[in-house]
Amino acid sequence: MSEDAKKTVELDAQLLRTLAHPMRNRMLGLLRVHGPATATTLATRLGVNTGATSYHLRQLAEAGLVVEDDTRGNARDRWWKSAHQGTEFDKSQLLEEEPELALGFLHGVGQIYAENMFQAIDALQTQTPEWREATLISDYFFHLSAAETQQMLTEVLAVLEKYRTEDLTAPIPEGAKQVTVQIQAYPRETR
Repeated sequence: MSEDAKKTVELDAQLLRTLAHPMRNRMLGLLRVHGPATATTLATRLGVNTGATSYHLRQLAEAGLVVEDDTRGNARDRWWKSAHQGTEFDKSQLLEEEPELALGFLHGVGQIYAENMFQAIDALQTQTPEWREATLISDYFFHLSAAETQQMLTEVLAVLEKYRTEDLTAPIPEGAKQVTVQIQAYPRETR
């Protein structure tokens, strides 16, 4: 398997079924961002019981989205890590094949993004002035065709790729913080 193949996983209908449950999507995100964890650690972070996280970890493992981290723990203390650093999917294909699952998955992603934004807003008052100034919560409106929108996103994604952190679980350098950039681009009704 090439190094690029390990970085992302392409969602198909089967993987979509696994990730359509919001808890699994959250757990996978936590493993990607914070690195390996136990069911107990994930339960504490998510405010649920370990039985729930154990069950969902097994489902993620059966789908190949997480793997056991055998460099940590023991027979009683199983550690899990994400098998991939990111998820990609063909929205059009999945909306055609599995519309309810695709919409459920996308609603879950939207919910996670909203929760992340609310946490960032709540944390603003405790941020240093330098980080307050570096934080942006804004939206922009345009009159664009679908082709122009795609071109703009291609250019924006090229800039983001320039700053990508290859391993989010690596130690954060002095003076740096983990930064989230969320992007949504969609047509709006003007009524």
